[in-house]
Amino acid sequence: MGAVKKEYLPYYTYKNYIQWEGDWELIDGTAYAMAPSPGFDHQSIAMLIGSSLTDSIKSCKNCMVVSEMDYKISDDTILRPDIALVCGQRDGAYIKKAPSLIVEIVSQSSTLRDEKIKHSIYETEKVPFYILVYPKDLKAKIYSLQGNKYEKIVDLLEGSFKFDGSECDAKIDFNFVFERFR
Repeated sequence: MGAVKKEYLPYYTYKNYIQWEGDWELIDGTAYAMAPSPGFDHQSIAMLIGSSLTDSIKSCKNCMVVSEMDYKISDDTILRPDIALVCGQRDGAYIKKAPSLIVEIVSQSSTLRDEKIKHSIYETEKVPFYILVYPKDLKAKIYSLQGNKYEKIVDLLEGSFKFDGSECDAKIDFNFVFERFR
């Protein structure tokens, strides 16, 4: 049996999306169910990254760290990054413009979406920094937008990383994030 042609799949928009129960993402009008609630490692790492980022920007009044907040890219594409650093927006039901950085915690069920699909979308939307975190390997892959393409800057197992060029001198201390999992 061959692949289902896209023309036979239902097409959804934000108007449909806001009526759904459960956790979803919408990519080019196609609905993607989010996996069941992430486990302890995923949730803990996300909270620790959020805490490290928040601590690093505490004197910056223009930026906020958010988690699991919808990022509405278009009427038919709404993503929900694990962590985002949002500057210049303080209200609304969703993120309205490209965040300064996005962190996705990669799980077995999200690998393709995080490494390929979201990577491409965030690159197109000109998100300056994209960080993929692998809880099983205690590793972060950090990408920086260079022109119109992401270039991998580093694979980090430890240490801190300062996001040069970010509005608020954002930094993530991966020693702090990963220490309790070693």
